Amino acid sequence: MDIVRGLNALPLPTGPSVVTVGFFDGVHLGHQEVIRGTVEAAKDRDARSVAVTFDRHPREVLTPGEEPRLLTTVERKAELIAACGTDVLVVLEFTEEFSKVPAEDFVRDVLVGGLHAVHARVGANFTFGHRAAGTVATLREVGEPLAMTADEVRLFAIGGRVVSSSSIREALAGGDLAWPRIGLGRRFAVDGEVVAGAGRGKGLGYPTANLRTWPRLLLPGQGIYAGVAELEDGGRYVAAVDVGTNPTFGTEPLHVEAFLLDFPDDELRGDTLTVEFWERLRDEVKFDSVDDLVAAIAEDVERTRSIVTSQG
Repeated sequence: MDIVRGLNALPLPTGPSVVTVGFFDGVHLGHQEVIRGTVEAAKDRDARSVAVTFDRHPREVLTPGEEPRLLTTVERKAELIAACGTDVLVVLEFTEEFSKVPAEDFVRDVLVGGLHAVHARVGANFTFGHRAAGTVATLREVGEPLAMTADEVRLFAIGGRVVSSSSIREALAGGDLAWPRIGLGRRFAVDGEVVAGAGRGKGLGYPTANLRTWPRLLLPGQGIYAGVAELEDGGRYVAAVDVGTNPTFGTEPLHVEAFLLDFPDDELRGDTLTVEFWERLRDEVKFDSVDDLVAAIAEDVERTRSIVTSQG
């Protein structure tokens, strides 16, 4: 998959495209339905498939301070969209100036002029353009004279529950991993760079990898989790994961740290680590003594090994 960044990188090379547009946070099963349908529609028309997304959540510009934490980084989102078979991903910068572009201009100048779209496929709740005035009806009305058609995909539901990024965020914030796994079609994961921590874990016999995550990324609700950590080289290790503030030693900023079971070396600093969350074990609590904390960690580790082994 080719990745094109910014309006200045347009137009694409000549040739027709079938396009979908959205923020696609998490690339959940509903998004995948839209994207894979776009890929199939492009094949039917002997055209390239193009997904258009944005470098930040629109609310970061439109209502600063009210934007949601995100399920994926732009890089992870790109990997997931590529896995759907998309030919080209276009990442546009969502600025205040861009937010004021009329819907009609976006269709004419970006979709048709820049991407050579002959067809657009979007979700049923899709809106775009200044004041979100554009809908699928706008795509059809403006696109028809420009030889671009459009269709909408109904909202994707499982067991009567609509799959949405907001519902997945809400579940994760409460420590619920079940609905995110169903809605995403995979276990929720976060990526981060391993950085230096306080070093207490090593002294307790459980050296942890402390992750520096993207500040806009959503973390699951505070607590202890069973999971799996994957290294850049593809190595995967069962991991007991703490999303918390280390209250036994005083309050620290909320962060992620993982103890990798059976890892042959306790030095990972500088590496990129992906942590998958498999099951929530318990709340993070303040213990009366270090011995009590060590005993709880030992139990967490054994439960983690049992859970991952039985589910893996």
